[in-house]
Amino acid sequence: MQQRPMNRRQFLTRAGGGAVGLAAFPSLLTACGGSGTEVGASASSTAAAPSTTRALIEVAGDTPWWLQGNFAPVVDEVASTSLKVTGSIPEALAGLYVRNGSNSRAGTSGHWFVGDGMVHGVHLEDGQARSYANRWVHTTLFESGGGIADAGVPGADIGYSNVSAFTHNGRLFTSGEIGFPYELSPGDLSTIGVHDFAGKLDTNMTAHPKVDPETGELHFFGYGLFEPFLTYHVADAQGQLIHSAQIEVGRSTMVHDFAITDRDVVFWEFPVVLDLSLAAEGTSLPFRWEPEYGARIGVMPLGGTNADIRWVEVPPAYVFHSINAFRDGDEIVVDVSQFETMFEAGPLGQAPELHRWRINTAGKELAFSDETLEADLHMDLPSRDPRRVGRPYRYGYMIEAVANPDTVQLGGLYKHDFDTFTQEYFNPGADRVCDEGLFVPTGDAEDDGYVFTYSYNAERDGSDLLILAAQDFAAEPVATIELPQRVPHGFHATWVAADKAVS
Repeated sequence: MQQRPMNRRQFLTRAGGGAVGLAAFPSLLTACGGSGTEVGASASSTAAAPSTTRALIEVAGDTPWWLQGNFAPVVDEVASTSLKVTGSIPEALAGLYVRNGSNSRAGTSGHWFVGDGMVHGVHLEDGQARSYANRWVHTTLFESGGGIADAGVPGADIGYSNVSAFTHNGRLFTSGEIGFPYELSPGDLSTIGVHDFAGKLDTNMTAHPKVDPETGELHFFGYGLFEPFLTYHVADAQGQLIHSAQIEVGRSTMVHDFAITDRDVVFWEFPVVLDLSLAAEGTSLPFRWEPEYGARIGVMPLGGTNADIRWVEVPPAYVFHSINAFRDGDEIVVDVSQFETMFEAGPLGQAPELHRWRINTAGKELAFSDETLEADLHMDLPSRDPRRVGRPYRYGYMIEAVANPDTVQLGGLYKHDFDTFTQEYFNPGADRVCDEGLFVPTGDAEDDGYVFTYSYNAERDGSDLLILAAQDFAAEPVATIELPQRVPHGFHATWVAADKAVS
């Protein structure tokens, strides 16, 4: 028999008013080295996986993996206008590259996913690296100096805002897995404050909103610990919330991402379910891989409601991130980085595989098919040309996920060609790894632009900002900017163009 969801009153009663067990919401509050081959080595789907050339990172002692090496938080906020640059920064790049991540103010945390949000940003202008700064996101939790267990049930302004950075209508925001977003100043990365769309947002906002490149509308959703479990929202191009619709699902499940096309919204609900009974008992990770709950994908029109959504049952799996989605006649094509299970093996799950879903919408019932595009090369944390969101596209840029049973291990970067199903591989070199690669367009062609990534240098225990030419992806970076602060491995980034930023 399927377990009935616990309501808010029952949970607060069992959790002692919210103070017991609430630190057990780690994955709810986010997301999302070794020897190497020669720098610039490339790979295709027929070549040996680059991850096989990287020695597995060993986790030492009893310290959790997320507090070792370049996962460990940094202590200081640093600002610098004197940055060493190797190579040449393209003059077309004028703006701010900023990335968010989990960085516990206390220096310790119960999981990589739990920690105060910290952004790291580099300003570029006139072919120069003007400045670097890292700043904590001054959330309600950060200002109080306490933890989530002291603040009550997560939601609204109670959250870490530590997963993503995104822009809309020239404004810079951060978001987490649970809670409202926060607005930051692109000038100095200071926190302007919590953003609830002039009081109209009354649910959580997750970390992967989508901007429709034709309308400028912001499509996003939030999942809740209590009913409503899933709510879809739309903000217009000027940032006004114009549409909200509750979507009926059976439980609170971890829904990290979704997709849009030029006419559709695509949700997926996979069986990573929240068990509030475990949370109330103080379990460190109150999520359960529960395949008997089932898995399904839902399709509805942009701006639609629950009355419009159609669901199709699919085999159990888990997806943190989609690469993109688009219409192909009656079919919706969705490219994703897919895990076989989640929270059952290793620090997160088995290494992800690149999959392509096809959802045929022509009949009375949706029809679903799933093709594995790449099983040997493991990739996640994707980006694509933002002008192609929801439209047919060719290129995706992803981080190499090295299969390691003891830790999350990153590697180089892939440029995946979805027309030829081949890859180019950027290898950062021995004792270096990359974080997420963000594509920033500068020309008309889909891959006419640059890919930004923070790269950790284990030899000096420091970090660089690398700028790669997307059309010569496997080559050495066109520019390497040495940073005065180590940038811990984090999550998602954005680009704030100087001519579009609202100060």
